[in-house]
Amino acid sequence: MTHFLDDLATHARDTPDAVALRWFGGRDGARVREEVTFAGLAERVERTASGLRAEGMVPGDRVLFSIRPRPEGVVLCLAILRAGGAVVFVDPGSTPELFAARITAARPRWAATEALLYAASSGPLRGVARSRGLLLPDYGRLPVRHLYSGRWLPGVPRGARRAARVLAGGALPAVTLPAAPSGADGGSPEGGDPALIVFTSGTTAEPKAVVHTAGTLGGMLGLFAQVGGLRPGQRAHTDQMFLGLPAVLSGGTWEIPARAPRDAPEAFARGVAGADSSFLVPADVTALLDVLEARGADGTPAAGPAVGPAVLAVGAAPVTVALLERGRRVLPGTRWIAVYGATEILPAAMTDADEKIAAATGSGTVASAGPDGGARGDLVGRPLGGIGVRIDTAVVGLDDDPPGAGTAAGTGTDAGAGAPGDRTAVGELVLTGPSLMAGYLADLDAGKPRATEHRTGDLAYQDEDGRIVLVGRNRDMIIRGTVNIYPGLFEPRLRDLPGVGDAVMVGVPMPDGDERVVLVVTAERAVGEGAPREPAEPRGKGAPWVREGTDLARSVGDQVGRVLDHGALPDLVVEASHVPLAGRSRKPDRRALVGLVSPLAGTVRA
Repeated sequence: MTHFLDDLATHARDTPDAVALRWFGGRDGARVREEVTFAGLAERVERTASGLRAEGMVPGDRVLFSIRPRPEGVVLCLAILRAGGAVVFVDPGSTPELFAARITAARPRWAATEALLYAASSGPLRGVARSRGLLLPDYGRLPVRHLYSGRWLPGVPRGARRAARVLAGGALPAVTLPAAPSGADGGSPEGGDPALIVFTSGTTAEPKAVVHTAGTLGGMLGLFAQVGGLRPGQRAHTDQMFLGLPAVLSGGTWEIPARAPRDAPEAFARGVAGADSSFLVPADVTALLDVLEARGADGTPAAGPAVGPAVLAVGAAPVTVALLERGRRVLPGTRWIAVYGATEILPAAMTDADEKIAAATGSGTVASAGPDGGARGDLVGRPLGGIGVRIDTAVVGLDDDPPGAGTAAGTGTDAGAGAPGDRTAVGELVLTGPSLMAGYLADLDAGKPRATEHRTGDLAYQDEDGRIVLVGRNRDMIIRGTVNIYPGLFEPRLRDLPGVGDAVMVGVPMPDGDERVVLVVTAERAVGEGAPREPAEPRGKGAPWVREGTDLARSVGDQVGRVLDHGALPDLVVEASHVPLAGRSRKPDRRALVGLVSPLAGTVRA
């Protein structure tokens, strides 16, 4: 069986001197700091993989990976996969308890970490990090084998090896890379050891992580090549590995910006101009467009029309029509693409700006109304080649019908599937395909079978052309940046805070597709000692008032850092008189709360 890295050997043989990686640096981010050819990349990956095996790495070893995209980190990441190891991503910004729980669940034998992160977590920069509200775990004390990237800094543990020096002695011909170790291939849908483990949500009691094999990673990279239309010789300018690696494996050049687009948008705007493709999350698109529109805004004539990449894919969070309209206006020469997917199966569908905008305005080929004559919903596009789609209508109608569902809800056949030819039935979107995860870590470690499909939690239908249209969510979830936040995991902890009777987290949609997290709390009612705590006002009693800046809101805002994951911290805490209810099950009416808090949460420009 083949390993997706075999494509690297092919390009190293056919175009050895072509540039595979180009890393930018300098104060303005315009200087080329390092270039790596295909021959050099293939040789470094294989020699590093051989060095890791010599150091004791065996197939199945898990490596906690905390290195930003740059040549040294890319080589190490690919070498770990070539050696049969698994790369584990854990957010260092999570609470210490959650970080520890995730490490316990992942059971890494190795840690690959930037020297700067060691210094900030256990070295002389620890105080600086704490002063900025960043409570990092002590990486140096983790009971694992340590690899570090970059120059040595105080805090790097004794005995740690620099990644760039973990090389087998003697150069190995890059065009004759050996096959992946047994069990590390993952090309078979029935087998394959973990190659990538990504923690997405969960609690300290039950951390949740998605597991991909080398086979499903190869499927993912192949699907992203479809998104970018990648071909040999093209330039992909992005800090996102999921477009950078497909570019390299397609024979193109991955241009790595000096810093993340949100941190240095001006430098990114210069670098991405004229590239063949790029991939950004919506928040980074906003930062890029802000910079481009600001040119000449002070009265100084601009050098000319703004230039972007030929193709700019946007994903990892909802992509709004407003964002695409602004992008098309600022960079009219760029083809804008919205990508849909989930960590469990990525990417799954895509549409371009023209098609999505036409669908939203009713000026395109999409019917001007949804399945019941109501709202059209959010077009996310056609499934990519190899992606299977099933609409499970059995989940609709169990409590409250979704927006736009109407009479089409609950009209499925066996197992909740939409009736043959009934493209407009609304139900939960269920996906299969070559990039489908192997499963969740806890399930696989417990010996449960591999996943056969992914239930997205999104309510959708397919139009007459087979395009996927979202109409709502089947489960509560907030998406901010690239983080999925499940309120139900955190609200019980928030209700235990002093003075809090009830707590509900909601996401307020922003024009750029992001969501602003608002925590709504109510005051507890005074009761006898030892009695259960109760809200000051019962849930659902009339229309509530909502205020910010109250004593309770300020008190809770000061305490949330102790009980919430860093990625789930609210942007705003407000107090309400009570929580409105909706539906037959009398659950919190989150939609009503969003309407109430939106004026307080404010907006950001698309």
